[in-house]
Amino acid sequence: MRHTSVRSALVIVLAAGVAACGSPAAAPAGGAAASTPAGGVASGPAGVATSTARSSPSAAPDLASPEEMARGIDVPWGLAFLPGGEALIAERDTGRVLRLAPGGRPALMRQVAGVDSGGEGGLLGLAVSPGFATDNLVYAYLTAANDNRVVRFRLDGGGQEVVFDGIAKASFHNGGRIAFGPDGMLYVGTGDAGNTASSQDPASPNGKILRITPDGDPAPGNPAADSPVYSLGHRNVQGLDWDPEGRLFATEFGQNDLDEVNLIRAGANYGWPQVEGEGGTQGGRFTNPLVTWPVREASPSGMAITAGTVYVAGLRGERLWTAPLDGDRLGTPTARLTGAYGRLRTVEVAPDGALWLTTSNTDGRGDVRDGDDRLLRFPAR
Repeated sequence: MRHTSVRSALVIVLAAGVAACGSPAAAPAGGAAASTPAGGVASGPAGVATSTARSSPSAAPDLASPEEMARGIDVPWGLAFLPGGEALIAERDTGRVLRLAPGGRPALMRQVAGVDSGGEGGLLGLAVSPGFATDNLVYAYLTAANDNRVVRFRLDGGGQEVVFDGIAKASFHNGGRIAFGPDGMLYVGTGDAGNTASSQDPASPNGKILRITPDGDPAPGNPAADSPVYSLGHRNVQGLDWDPEGRLFATEFGQNDLDEVNLIRAGANYGWPQVEGEGGTQGGRFTNPLVTWPVREASPSGMAITAGTVYVAGLRGERLWTAPLDGDRLGTPTARLTGAYGRLRTVEVAPDGALWLTTSNTDGRGDVRDGDDRLLRFPAR
């Protein structure tokens, strides 16, 4: 296993002239005064909300009531929330981390060092430390010069540390989603980087879901001692989230035929490259997905679970898929927002229960619309 424990890296140097926390890194176009439409949510220049509707963590997101939180973001990929409700956004190609308070304007918080963007690589997933209130740490998955890796840094400044490295990179299939689980361990979704055999190789971190400690070591209780591998046989993991019972679900890009949502179990093998979508399990060796779609209808990226529903953002499909949770199964998926915003990359639930969604039309594969890329909020009520 190509794995490195935490080690020091370069100190971040913010771009000259960038102001301190709270100053906008990018402002909406124009300078018109804010207006308040029906419903009581104020909007500023170019329709960006300057206030937000109340949201309840116990309610379901209202997909008929979108609020545009920001526009002009450069390929937003990672999205995570601070305990107080502020959003952190990773721009894939610029390597910037932006901070956005609901109703505010994006502010540059960090220029992440060592990002080598190109193809599907760059600054990808973000995760906020479960102990952020005391350690102020944010984790990021990025493509570097020679590999994909997970790094961490304090949001209030200081150096950047490598937590886990040696994940093979390519112009595609880099994976990139990271999330802390209910157990406090960091889960890392990786891709096969074009080497399909790596997905079935237990000694390779590629084509896997990894489970590591916050310091980057193999997590206690993993299927194989001293290995970070939690599950294998993946092609390109893009979304991770847990239901209230602590079950882990993941989205995955298919090749030519079928995309997947999988229920992830420790040590399970999801079949790639021998199987795409549902197929023969070879006597139980492989695990079939819960849901599949033709790739033209999905290319599922981010995933979020709230109020008994799974939400999956579709890139090529340009829609938000919803499916009811039924224990460890999913009900029939329903397409929402089809074509309304173009390619959809990341979906996350904020501390107040609102559903946030990013577009991905500036990633080189979409039709760019005026104001792209944007962040949308759907209050839960």
